Amino acid sequence: MRVLIVEDDADVADLLQRAVREAAWAADIVATGEGALAALAVSDYDLAVLDIGLPDLDGLEVCRRWRARGGRTPVLMLTARGGLSDRVTGLDAGADDYLGKPFAIEELLARLRALARRPPSPLDVCLRVADLELDVATRTARRAGLVLRLSAREYALLEYLLRTHGRVVSRAQILEHVWDDNFDPIGNAVDVLVGRVRRKIDRPGFPPLIHTVVGMGYVLADRWPPDAP
Repeated sequence: MRVLIVEDDADVADLLQRAVREAAWAADIVATGEGALAALAVSDYDLAVLDIGLPDLDGLEVCRRWRARGGRTPVLMLTARGGLSDRVTGLDAGADDYLGKPFAIEELLARLRALARRPPSPLDVCLRVADLELDVATRTARRAGLVLRLSAREYALLEYLLRTHGRVVSRAQILEHVWDDNFDPIGNAVDVLVGRVRRKIDRPGFPPLIHTVVGMGYVLADRWPPDAP
């Protein structure tokens, strides 16, 4: 999951970025409304955390313009304005949820998880393919009932592959959804990460679930190609 954080207060932005990364998601920061619109247009973000009080365009205008362009990224709006009319205005501007400041990080992360489960990119509480399952709430992965020990980056990759199961995803797509803008994609970082996850998922004696599609990328599926016996 890749999250865009739009916040002009550097301390708050840093707190949000650390919290999102500790949840095993990638996080990018921009500090202006124009920067937010540019970032949303260039990158395929899964979620956006948008502060209303920005130095140029306010968050309401950013949300209106993004929705007018057909943008569908779920938006959690943050503001110090906590009145009912402010919440209504934010939701009417196109936000999917609204959280007043000050807030607890645990609640913010719970709201982001709830937004991630909504269409158009639904996430069940528990993702399953064959005997592989991942509990999004507890960030626990199991294969055939055995708990898998995953690093934060390995978890992020597995979650993305489970979300896109049955579809081939390219190395570029994996880079975009598993790493943030601070990562310098040098060499075969994606292949190395996929290899680490594959060794934990597809142990000897287990049918393979992560498949390499030559010249295209990777796919997580209980069999590949789909018409294989």
